[in-house]
Amino acid sequence: MEEKQSSLLHKISKVISDFFNPLVSLIIFFIYMSIREYSLKYSMLYFLPVLLMIIIPVVIWLVWNVKTGRYTNMDVSNRVQRKTLYIFIAVCVIAYLLFNYIRNGYIDFVMLFILVLLFALQISNLFIKSSMHTAFNVFVAALFFSLNWKMGFAWLGIAILVGITRIILKRHTVKEVFMGAGIAFLVSFIYLYCNIQFQH
Repeated sequence: MEEKQSSLLHKISKVISDFFNPLVSLIIFFIYMSIREYSLKYSMLYFLPVLLMIIIPVVIWLVWNVKTGRYTNMDVSNRVQRKTLYIFIAVCVIAYLLFNYIRNGYIDFVMLFILVLLFALQISNLFIKSSMHTAFNVFVAALFFSLNWKMGFAWLGIAILVGITRIILKRHTVKEVFMGAGIAFLVSFIYLYCNIQFQH
């Protein structure tokens, strides 16, 4: 009976962890932001480059590296393997930031802080494998908070849940989850502070 409960807990944790991976969480935020803030046309003009320059290339990179055996799994659980993942995502984000600046004449603030978060996680990865799932969900909570504080707190609950699932699935230790959350809280605080400053 206890084994069945453990197996059910593992299955539920896997569903939550897989669904609220960094890419899906960010996509949910971008959809929410687009519906709330922009017209359909502007939303498409904003989201299409993000999709084509960041999301699709990262998914292709992950699938290709798992298929060729360079990455153990889609979560890239191995700390050594994560180095190339962070670099690839950073290159995609930098390319998008440059494209957006040339096309629209401004720096995409959200993407800039995603880049900051990636660099912080990369530095952390030299010493400890911080939980990327937890870090990104904490940051997504901050992004939601900047638009709607209720959504921000709701997503913070999701981030905590995701952190717990990473421990249950043995993808991360408690220390690694707290490290990911700590880095994200710091980056999120700076993001929210800058966001408030720029609005005034």
